[in-house]
Amino acid sequence: MSEKLISQSNTKALRNPWVIGWLSLVAIVLIVNIVFITLAYTTNPGLVTDDYYERGRDHEQNIRKKMEARNALGWTYSADFPTSPKINQKELYRVNLADKKGTPLDNSQVKFTAYRPSDASADFTLDMVETLPGLYEINALFPLKGLWEITISISRGDDYYDFSRRASVATD
Repeated sequence: MSEKLISQSNTKALRNPWVIGWLSLVAIVLIVNIVFITLAYTTNPGLVTDDYYERGRDHEQNIRKKMEARNALGWTYSADFPTSPKINQKELYRVNLADKKGTPLDNSQVKFTAYRPSDASADFTLDMVETLPGLYEINALFPLKGLWEITISISRGDDYYDFSRRASVATD
């Protein structure tokens, strides 16, 4: 009868609580590892820049060149973005641009790029429409909630200017 009981004095391994405890611990660790490996393969890694080394190698020099070019242009902007955009709802984004003299910066190519740091497949770019001289607008819809980086790129001839803002897209 003592052979069928779970106790420390039982000589059968699968009836000893220490053996059962160790086997349970090993099984739990294996299950957790399988879950983590599955999640690692099915979710995005969060690294979305393909040429990270080339972009980072001369980062400081590139920043200085960009700042000097911006200062030489003297363009100014004011951005009117929604304070709390909602998922799957179109929101109006406006950018007012002016040159060094304060004249509206018209006839420019203005692009609205939404970059999701954790998922490159959700990134999108839209062309903003000039509604008045120097005023560019776009209705944008974010398909996923979370943090987004919005970059406005302005080009006119050979001149280029860009700026970024962060947006936290919430659910309804």
